[in-house]
Amino acid sequence: MATPDDRRYTDQHEWALVQGTDGTSTVVRVGITDHAQDALGDIVFVQLPAVGDEVAPGTPVGEVESTKSVSDIYAPVAGVVAAVNDALTDAPETINADPYGAGWLIDISVPGEGGDPIGGLLDADAYQAVVDGS
Repeated sequence: MATPDDRRYTDQHEWALVQGTDGTSTVVRVGITDHAQDALGDIVFVQLPAVGDEVAPGTPVGEVESTKSVSDIYAPVAGVVAAVNDALTDAPETINADPYGAGWLIDISVPGEGGDPIGGLLDADAYQAVVDGS
């Protein structure tokens, strides 16, 4: 399974990728990893937060439902939901097909200039070690 090294990861199997800044905040895109979508199986429903919702690291922000189970999605960073991937409402299986691309879940706007809001998360090697150890 792929673990791209251009983003950071959580031990809850979310990925986070900085999309850029809008002057006063940094936008971080969030999704679930290839390992997570593989473990879940065929994804049939996704519940995402509303744009404008405040989120905190480690708190549930939605759910992914598969033919096997329902799994919470956790925020990797603190901020405000700036966008949700509405395409997943009609095509949740996109997460299975492209978890690191078209299957993204939400964008979170992290307040503050500078710094790296995802710097404290796991890099690809550390995340792979978590997966290998599970």
